[in-house]
Amino acid sequence: MEVESMQLFNEHSHLLLITFAFFMVYIIFLIFKSRLKGKIGEWVVQQHVRHHLDNRYILLNNITLPDGDGTTQIDHILLSPYGLFVIETKNYRGWIYGEEKQKMWTQKIYKNNYKFQNPIHQNYKHIKVIETYLLGVIEDGLIHSIVVFMPDCEFKTQMPTQVFKGRAWIDYVLSFQDEIIPIMKLKRIQMQLEKNALDQSWKTHRVHVENLKLKSK
Repeated sequence: MEVESMQLFNEHSHLLLITFAFFMVYIIFLIFKSRLKGKIGEWVVQQHVRHHLDNRYILLNNITLPDGDGTTQIDHILLSPYGLFVIETKNYRGWIYGEEKQKMWTQKIYKNNYKFQNPIHQNYKHIKVIETYLLGVIEDGLIHSIVVFMPDCEFKTQMPTQVFKGRAWIDYVLSFQDEIIPIMKLKRIQMQLEKNALDQSWKTHRVHVENLKLKSK
């Protein structure tokens, strides 16, 4: 009888441990869901570059730069002899509503609406920060903004200029054909950005999130 009771106790304890483990995995998934979605979108852009652009293009990923008022986190900076392209990635699904000059855009999933910052404005700030680090290195007008949404979403308003779905942004990049940045200067730009970028770590991400919270107050 005691042996049977012990077996039942062990089985019950084992079941509780499994249930607890699944619960913890679910909680962790909820906490990191947004960050994971963002990373998937960034990975997709990296694959676009890998498969559709040659070695004249240099892709810098997840660049965090001090901006005098905290930090600025940039998904991608694509360096090329034809110009620099600052890329903001949005891995959103559902319907998207937004115009170039609107402060906030809307994501609609079924009957639920979610507001998010206009990514064009967001990327404009990124470019301004990059310009401060490249002052005297690169001429005005050679840094271009690109916003990339994943194919899972559908725009219900006219897509603004330099906002793209899927790999359509690649065609925009390839439309620039004039070689205006020499290779040596391109290497200097890369070194300047990498030298000033913060380490890619959980600590850097946490500090950036805290800075965003302070700015939003």
